[in-house]
Amino acid sequence: MPITIFDGIVIGVLLFSAVLAMVRGFSREILSIVSWGGSAVAAYYLYPLLVPYALQYKADTKIATIASAAVIFLLALIIISFITIRIADFIIDSRIGALDRTLGFLFGAARGLLLMVVVVAFWNWLVAPAARPDWVNNAKSKPFLDSMVEKLKSALPENVQAMLPPEIINKIAPNQQQQTQPQTGGDNAAPNDTAPSDDAPAPQTNN
Repeated sequence: MPITIFDGIVIGVLLFSAVLAMVRGFSREILSIVSWGGSAVAAYYLYPLLVPYALQYKADTKIATIASAAVIFLLALIIISFITIRIADFIIDSRIGALDRTLGFLFGAARGLLLMVVVVAFWNWLVAPAARPDWVNNAKSKPFLDSMVEKLKSALPENVQAMLPPEIINKIAPNQQQQTQPQTGGDNAAPNDTAPSDDAPAPQTNN
């Protein structure tokens, strides 16, 4: 079975990610993830401090919240990235610089593989089997990526919502409990409305 265009895309993504990570270094790649993660955490916990000032310029609460979170995220990303870049440069220029670049190459290859696994997972989900082209179905890398997709699915928790904090769930569906309470009240009100109608003909039969 010859190599298809899809195989070339997979090889290109893996090599590009691996070479990019090798040039940057393993420490810089890891610290970059730390920078983005730390900035996201800072934006999540600190944005309420900036919302009152944003409301002075924009009355819409949602826009003010998004703008406040974005400003804090960018500021935190600049500050943390400045620190992590200094640390990464020190590691690369040290004696373990060659090891750092080698580990970066392996990390980049693994990152590229994970990216292709996610792409194939969405491809299998969105595209019907009859609509998939032969250059994808007949690719040599497709069976391996399909097996990695199954392993990724088995590693994911079955109930992701149960793992989320309560405050995030309330933001996603804040009115879920309020919608269920009127329904239960309406069901209980039905027997009370029918009770007088059953007793109404009783005085007429006595007369």
